[in-house]
Amino acid sequence: MSYVKRIIEEDLVEKLSASGAVLIKGPKSCGKTATATQFAKSVLEMDRDKQVPFIMATNPRLLLVGDTPRLIDEWQEQSEIWNYVRHEVDDRKAKGQFILTGSANPNDDIKLHSGAGRFTVVQMDTMSWQELAYSTGTVKMSDLLQGSIPDFYEPAISLDLIIDRIIIGGWPALLNESTKNALNMNRGYVDLLCEVDMSRVSGVKRDPLKVRSLLRSIARNTATLVDNKTLEQDVKTSDRKEVSRNTITEYLDALSHLMILYEQPAFNPHIRSSASLRKSPKRHLCDPSLAVAALGLDKESLFKELKYTGFLFESLATHELNVYAKANDANVFHYNDSYGLEVDTIVQKRNGNYAAFEIKLGVGFIDEAVETLKKFIKNIDTTKMDLPKSLNIITGTGMSYRRPDGINVISLASLGK
Repeated sequence: MSYVKRIIEEDLVEKLSASGAVLIKGPKSCGKTATATQFAKSVLEMDRDKQVPFIMATNPRLLLVGDTPRLIDEWQEQSEIWNYVRHEVDDRKAKGQFILTGSANPNDDIKLHSGAGRFTVVQMDTMSWQELAYSTGTVKMSDLLQGSIPDFYEPAISLDLIIDRIIIGGWPALLNESTKNALNMNRGYVDLLCEVDMSRVSGVKRDPLKVRSLLRSIARNTATLVDNKTLEQDVKTSDRKEVSRNTITEYLDALSHLMILYEQPAFNPHIRSSASLRKSPKRHLCDPSLAVAALGLDKESLFKELKYTGFLFESLATHELNVYAKANDANVFHYNDSYGLEVDTIVQKRNGNYAAFEIKLGVGFIDEAVETLKKFIKNIDTTKMDLPKSLNIITGTGMSYRRPDGINVISLASLGK
């Protein structure tokens, strides 16, 4: 299978030129090693080389010898290597010495140094539609965040294609697989997560059945504000299992550690009304295909349950917006207040520029989305902050065009970085 260029490559090159070591983080099988290998001049596989534990116990610095940038793959298998890399970077006083990749976040007792000359971090996700060539990239996130969007018009895509892409997901290994094969492989990914990965990353034996029940609950509540109490009750009601709130907290931490769980934080703008702002994050799995696999769904069931498929589409669109936002030095939020006003996604740059997005699978909800966006901007206190640079509706089965009121209707198959 030939390598497909990834959006993070530009960020990786910039950070290699700015720091001594770059850490590429992302969920297992999202393509970290394949991308890092494109830029590395030597490779050390910490999880495969049987000599590594012995060298770590005797002379760990030998593992750092090699042409640079030197890739240290799955570095967390021997977490002490982090400190040796850090000291080596200090000693060499050179940029671009090491690339570290890992499918688990560092332990709390390991400090990430992000200062110049030491470590920088690149966050990698599963593949976006632009990378998969399912999106033309005609409507660019960079333009939406500047408010200078060229005229555009593109035809709609089918619900059949959208559901296929939700089921398959953005996993590089599934690029040429059928929907049926991809579904089976994603179910295997969930099985391994429940039976092996959660215990391995925690260093504590986790109950696979309870892990699976929690994953199913997160999947059922994807793209919603759901607290741990609700998850506890949902597991009890739907799967007839007792999982304590403390256990749920521990399991959620482990899922975050594995970068399987993505929490979309709340946006905190200056508003005119007296409404209080919700601070809870929305929860998503790192790729909506895992929600499908965890619940044992298939193409037929997604066609029958279009309301739930709409939530999966929101999760997919949030994933896409996240990839394109990071390429523009921006972050992804959601807005929700006590008056019941919700905006699905806010993308904001470090300089304060932001764009608002409603996400709708079908065209029947576009007018409702328009009203939501107009209420949102009407409530912004413009004496304290600017209005969004653009108002946008991400649609699944609708065409891409600009409405007469200036709101952009954007097919997911037109969106890019």
